[in-house]
Amino acid sequence: MEWVKAVQRLRARRQAGVLVTVLSVRGHAPREAGAKMVVAVDHVWGTVGGGNLEALGVERSREMIAGGAAAPEVLTAALSDKAPYQHGVQCCGGEVRLLLEPLPVVPSVAIFGVGHVGLELARILARHDIELHLVDSRADQLTGERLGVLDDAVAQVHVHNVPVLPELVVGELPPGTHVVIMTHDHAEDAALCDAAIRNDQLATIGLIGSSAKWTRFQRKLADDGNPAEAIARITTPIGIPSIIGKQPAVIAVSVAAWLLERFTEQTAGASSAAAQSAARLPVSARSAERRPASAQRKAQA
Repeated sequence: MEWVKAVQRLRARRQAGVLVTVLSVRGHAPREAGAKMVVAVDHVWGTVGGGNLEALGVERSREMIAGGAAAPEVLTAALSDKAPYQHGVQCCGGEVRLLLEPLPVVPSVAIFGVGHVGLELARILARHDIELHLVDSRADQLTGERLGVLDDAVAQVHVHNVPVLPELVVGELPPGTHVVIMTHDHAEDAALCDAAIRNDQLATIGLIGSSAKWTRFQRKLADDGNPAEAIARITTPIGIPSIIGKQPAVIAVSVAAWLLERFTEQTAGASSAAAQSAARLPVSARSAERRPASAQRKAQA
């Protein structure tokens, strides 16, 4: 189905979109319930009937994308020459309700170091709808047999075996990625920290380790020319303070919980941006069908 391929394409490109579905039809309408289209900032796949109905769906979808909306909405349109319209008359005589479901860009996490803790963390995160990058300079940590525990992952898992200069992967990560540094080699950790704080598109940078390790790293990063505000982007230790224990599985649970909090903060930020965006719209744009607001558009939690 075209809409399924469109959703996959948006996800691969890490672009937001909206899935528009004909939720219900009363009377005559161009498409039946269940018809779908996918709307992106610059493209539309499929159709829910064309004309004013579809134009309203596309317009509102792009407003939702621009505002980072997270909650679905229902838009109702009357297909009558007596109904308010904005993009041309549709006089089929029916009424159509469209369900607009945001297709957000999913979180992205990169784990540098897939040792005992890294693998346990990957097992937890793989149960979530995210992009998960596993990076290690040791080929034996990334074998199919060892990573077989991720075969049923919900996440899209990307494996990076980089024997030399794994820090180069930092520059290839999608914008907004959460980086977790926990390799077997402190020199490798230090190089990754340096590369990460020079990349201003990362969401968060987490480093596993002791306070003594962090003291040495801060000194080295400063000696390498990094300003204090850049170094401060690194969070260490990572995890939830109340979850204690040194077993790999315990540490992984703590770090995973910390990351889930970061995901929640991102979602809250997107919702706030959506509200601010809607508030800035002109009155004519905020009213439902550009005047049929109350009757034409209804929000659904």
